Amino acid sequence: MEDREKFAAEDAEGPDVRTRIIAAAAELISSGGPDAATTRAVAAASGVQAPTIYRLFGDKRGLLAAVIEHVLKSYVSKKSARTPHPDPLQDFRDGWDTHVAFGLSHPGLFALMSSDPHLAWQSPAVSDGNDVLRRRIRNIARAGRLRVSEERALGIVSAMGTGAVLTLLRQPERQRDLGLADAAREAVVAAITSEAATPANADVRAVAAALRASMDRLTVLTKGESALLSELLDRIADAEPG
Repeated sequence: MEDREKFAAEDAEGPDVRTRIIAAAAELISSGGPDAATTRAVAAASGVQAPTIYRLFGDKRGLLAAVIEHVLKSYVSKKSARTPHPDPLQDFRDGWDTHVAFGLSHPGLFALMSSDPHLAWQSPAVSDGNDVLRRRIRNIARAGRLRVSEERALGIVSAMGTGAVLTLLRQPERQRDLGLADAAREAVVAAITSEAATPANADVRAVAAALRASMDRLTVLTKGESALLSELLDRIADAEPG
């Protein structure tokens, strides 16, 4: 009888209980990844009984879908409200950088969305975010600067954007090659438009990359010299334009 009364009290609070559960699950995912958001852990963190979670969300996947929607809704709302850059290509670049920053600051959520894409596809916020990206791509097309179909451009951007973030998330945080995201962005620009920026010192960097690839053929250097030269050539080849 006491349990029934407790559950009834929780249900009576409805929206407050739901919000509390979602917030607790989001925090667990943020601190420990998707696996940390077990039903038992979420129930304990939100101060409810496990059956309450099932009644409100159906199952764990329903809860995770609600968390995705909760976090992304705020992000997409801010992204939609941002004043677009007058240059549609620069606006796209700004949007890419925002997407990467969001992914790196929400590793648990991004991992969840990538491991179970059906959860993300069901989210209205994800759909709204795709609409923002579609508008950016359409603006590039309207300016006569898109060289593939809008649908192909959307696919390329989505694939490369997700891949760039996942690759960076796999790297130790203090050793992340953030220039990789910029390089991926410019590769996308080159793939969907005819306006890829030519990096400064491109010829020097190409020579460095070529020499680095041929290091195994060099026999005149000691192991220490080879290691040092390899490191220097890698730095030159990956150097930021400037």
